[in-house]
Amino acid sequence: MEIRTKAYKELGETMQSAVLPNGLRVVVVPKKGFSGYFACFGTYYGSAMRSFLLAGERKDTPAGVAHYLEHKMFDMPDGDNALQSMTATGADPNAFTSFDETVYYFHCTEHFEENLRTLLRFVTTPYFTPETVAKEQGIIAQEIRMYDDAPDYAVYFELMKLLFRTHPVRDDIAGTVESIAEISAETLYDCHRAFYTPGNMCLCVEGDVDAGAVCRIAEELLGGEAGEVPRPLIPEEDGAPEKLYTERRMSVSAPQFLLGAAFKPTTEDVLRERIVARLALRLLLSPSSPFYTRLYREGLLNRSFSYDAEFPAGVAVLSAGGESRDPKKVYDELLREAARVAKEGFESGSFERAKRASLGARLRGFEDFDSVCLGSMEGARFGYSVFDAPAVLASVTAEECRAFLARVLRPERTALSVILPTGGEHA
Repeated sequence: MEIRTKAYKELGETMQSAVLPNGLRVVVVPKKGFSGYFACFGTYYGSAMRSFLLAGERKDTPAGVAHYLEHKMFDMPDGDNALQSMTATGADPNAFTSFDETVYYFHCTEHFEENLRTLLRFVTTPYFTPETVAKEQGIIAQEIRMYDDAPDYAVYFELMKLLFRTHPVRDDIAGTVESIAEISAETLYDCHRAFYTPGNMCLCVEGDVDAGAVCRIAEELLGGEAGEVPRPLIPEEDGAPEKLYTERRMSVSAPQFLLGAAFKPTTEDVLRERIVARLALRLLLSPSSPFYTRLYREGLLNRSFSYDAEFPAGVAVLSAGGESRDPKKVYDELLREAARVAKEGFESGSFERAKRASLGARLRGFEDFDSVCLGSMEGARFGYSVFDAPAVLASVTAEECRAFLARVLRPERTALSVILPTGGEHA
């Protein structure tokens, strides 16, 4: 096993990485003299991976299994709960499930090795019984119903349903009350066996730690043999949305909206495309942009407005939204501004200011251990380092951002989801 070390002198950072004989990716960011630690241990398995091939056999599972597994993994065969065990040492553990990842993590200032061992042990030790699985169904069903009543959650998934016809990102990560009723202990064991294999996982650590020691602990607890990595079967989509508008009525004080456009992301220079996408959105939609300042002045936007570029499970989405008295007007104005930028480009001064602001945000992000480690897990999957970002950002041109927006934010591919007040006067 070779531990590779790369120093980023301009940033004052060092990254160490290795791939263990069992296939586990390990990333360590040493911070000599720091008292805090952060570790995340995750699998590249999320809600979108409902069907997969393993040993030549196709498996189809109900919606919500990845999230269900996350809930159940803290239970240990000896009756202990890993969450409580780690909390007892002063650690702050938690977990999350996304469309294409499930990640378990902790912060601590002491007992790091003990907590790391607990993390590695419980994530790779499945323990499910029919009784505990049935009990969890009620808990998750309550969580699903709670999010069904959340306007910001509803407006997001209504947009995803417009943008995607069959891709699982159109569905709730937790599944539905009906789909989770189909999940059994056997389902959980099958999916854990398939996706919680070291070759499909990554361990990222930041703190006053030695990469060699971290790798030795991982090898000791996880074994040295590499298993087969499953191949997710996710439908591809490249067509325009069937519909460009949807609305619902909910208990909100003012209309909420989210507009967005989907596109197929590159598999080549992944980091560069993500930086270009986010910089282009900053140029187009940030509080200092002509678009925002004009619509804010006209009362069409307020400080709730935000934007994002996300790249889940083999697809990509640009989105923007918030509150507005006239979401359709905002939608029309944004497409008009995107068309103007596609034709005229960005003013050079605003482009350089946006690059400096983006660089500042990234440098501040490097101060957060969790941000670095979670970003490193994604980077390990696609072959880049989070510390490569400043150099890539410096080389991005205004023309790249212009061309990107011209390609993605097109009227025939940009959809609008709106939540209107119940019983309101908005049509």
